[in-house]
Order: sequence, then C-alpha cells, then structure tokens
Amino acid sequence: MISRIDLRGDALPEGPALRDLLPRAEFDVQAALEKVRPICEDVHHRGDAALIDFAERFDGVRLDQVRVPAAALTRALEELDPAVRAALEESIRRARTVHREQRRSTHTTQVVPGGSVTEKWVPVERVGLYAPGGRSVYPSSVVMNVVPAQEAGVESIALASPAQADFNGLPHPTILAACALLGVDEVYAAGGATAVAMFAYGTQSCPPANMVTGPGNIWVAAAKRYFTGKIGIDAEAGPTEIAVLADDTADPVHVASDLISQAEHDPLAAAVLVTDSVELADAVEKELEPQVAATRHVDDRIVPALSGKQSAIVLVDGIDEGLRVVDAYGAEHLEIQTADAAAVADRVKNAGAIFIGPWAPVSLGDYAAGSNHVLPTGGCACHSSGLSVQSFLRGIHIVDYTKDALAEVAHHVVTLAEAEDLPAHGAAIKARFGWKVPESK
Repeated sequence: MISRIDLRGDALPEGPALRDLLPRAEFDVQAALEKVRPICEDVHHRGDAALIDFAERFDGVRLDQVRVPAAALTRALEELDPAVRAALEESIRRARTVHREQRRSTHTTQVVPGGSVTEKWVPVERVGLYAPGGRSVYPSSVVMNVVPAQEAGVESIALASPAQADFNGLPHPTILAACALLGVDEVYAAGGATAVAMFAYGTQSCPPANMVTGPGNIWVAAAKRYFTGKIGIDAEAGPTEIAVLADDTADPVHVASDLISQAEHDPLAAAVLVTDSVELADAVEKELEPQVAATRHVDDRIVPALSGKQSAIVLVDGIDEGLRVVDAYGAEHLEIQTADAAAVADRVKNAGAIFIGPWAPVSLGDYAAGSNHVLPTGGCACHSSGLSVQSFLRGIHIVDYTKDALAEVAHHVVTLAEAEDLPAHGAAIKARFGWKVPESK
C-alpha cells in the first residue's frame, strides 16, 4: 500500500540532491494558470453574471444571487447540531487565545538624539477569505482564517465558499453557521478561481479586497499566482502533507492512524514516515491495512494517497539523519514521535507546524490546539510561515529627525549618494543646509 525509500548506509546528499530523493506530489500550478486565466478575466468583465454562470457550470446549480442572505446565516446557526456548535465555539476560543498573543505593538527606536524610527503595525483594510467545499466541508478553515484576521484588526472581512446544489446554491450550512458564530455576515457562494477573481477585481455585489487567504485546490492556487502583485496572498497551497519522524519508541497504531488521517483529505495528499527502525516500519505497514479497511473514503482518497508517489516510508540510519531528511522535506505538518521528542523537535529547522509526542496528533492542530492549520506546503516551510495575525499586518516605518540629527549624518548620506551615482539624492540633503554639507561633529 505504501512504498519504501531506503537511505541507510551511504552518506546523505546535500540540499536539492536530498530533496530530489524524497516523495512529493506532482502539482503543476503553471499549467493550471493558463486554464484559470480566461475564467478570471470573465469575472473581471462580467462580474456577478460570470460568477452565476460558473456556479452553474462547476457546481451544478443556478444562483439567484452570489451574496448569501443574512437570514440564511441566522438559520444555519439556529439549525446547527449543538455538539458541533460547542466544538466550534471551543475551537474559536482556543484560536483566539493563541492568536491574540501574536498582536504587534508600535515600537520607537531612538537612533540618535533627535532622530528616531518608529515601526507601527497597520492591518490590511479588507480581506477575502476562502473556505473549500469540494470533497469535504471545512468549517475549521473558516475559524483558522477569520480569527487571525479579526485579531489583527481587519475592519472588512468577506468569505467565499462554493455553492452547493444540495443546499439550494448556498455554501454548506456548517460553513454558514461558523461564519455566524464569528460575526462574519458578508459571505458569497463562489468557489475556486472564481472566488479569488471576485475578491481581486470586485463585482457588482462584492467590493475588491486587498488580500486573499485560505486553502484550496490547484485552481485556487493558480488564481492566487495569477493575481500576485495585484492583491496580497497567504500562499499557493498545494496538496496537504504529513511527515512523521519516529523511532522504536513510537506506537505503530498511532503512526498508522496519523498517516491515514492526512491521506483522507485528497488522493494527492502526502503521508511520509521517516524512521531508523525497520521494526516500526514493518509494524506501521501491517497496521495500515486494517485501519484503512475500517474507515471511509478508501478507494477515492486514502488508497490513492498512500500508494501514490507522494507517500513513502523512508528508512534512515538514525535520528540525526532523520532530522536532515525532514528538514529537506519541509513538511506542512511534522510529528515527532521519538524518545525525548521535545528535544528532537527543538532541532527542526523547516516545518509548517510541529507536533510533539504521542498526544499531539495533527488532528488536534486541525481543530482545537489553538494553533493555525493554514500552513505552507510543497517544501515552502523552508521560507514561509503558516497563517497568523502577522499575515494581516503591515509594518510601516516612521522616520522623525530634527535639523541637528540630520546634520550629524548628512555627509554620510551625500557620500553614499555619490558612490551610487545618484547626485540628486545628495542634493536633497545639501539643499537643506544652503548647499554646504555640515562637517561631522
């Protein structure tokens, strides 16, 4: 069901050579870009009419309007299963607890007497958030996007999720209920690239946004790439991933269940076990079959994911080598199930989120750890972070110098301007002192 890659014995290669040995899903955003281009431009030119046509084409339902009526949000919350409501409320509470601590405060640095630089943090004015609605429904993604935006102080928040034929063209009612719980009343029935285009260009019913965030399929990723530079984005999310670094202390039942939990997202989902224990590898492989047989989404998601080229059991000589492998892989989710797991986790350099020990599975982070589950994929954890309050803030430097403070450094500014052959830069300094640069004191 899952392949093996044996990296024992020989010295591990460096950098890209090691990454090339590791499993990864094929995810050609560039090819998808050419297909979403005409869709995005149609939304640009026809607005809501294009969104309605695309909902009929892609989602199988003809909409009367794109914006979800307020009454539908209220009704969805009233009809929500009380147990699901309680779980969402706890998820929101924990997420707020964590994200509230991420707020940034204004800070002033006194560089010299009379000269200071202040950094103030200003939230993005308007964001468009996306909650997928294809193979599964993700109210948790509503929480993970809305909470950090709210805690950052974003004033205008809109959310889009695909129209559902089973619900008269509205997004899934659990998505709507989550929006109602969070106080988000601007919700649109739009999916995939059309939703990103709606937020980027604006339509008759939806004002344009400054930024779009949220996970999605390859069409969402391609649309984000198409609009990079016009709007801010969080990341081009690829197929979801889990890597587990484990030794012979790990419980194979736990490891197998965690690999399966990620595989059930999508046939392209990646499940990777890195271990120095052949015994554990054998036990996990043996454990996969009965656990897979006992769950759902077997043939359409789990088996293709586990048997695909993106998933594998990787054998290494020891935990040091395992750390090199997981750092090269840069997993979206990385579990450490080893002896002294916290110390091992402290040595990890590249991961979207790290889960320590047997009692912190990825599923906890998906819903109720308080952490954010919108994370970098495809190895992007080597340079990018998950969604946070910081994602919705802009740092602005405020420079405040007196005449004396400028005079003290004027000769350096003029010297550097001349070194770069930009004499007008130096002249802008000289003009303030009667064209004679003050001497350094």
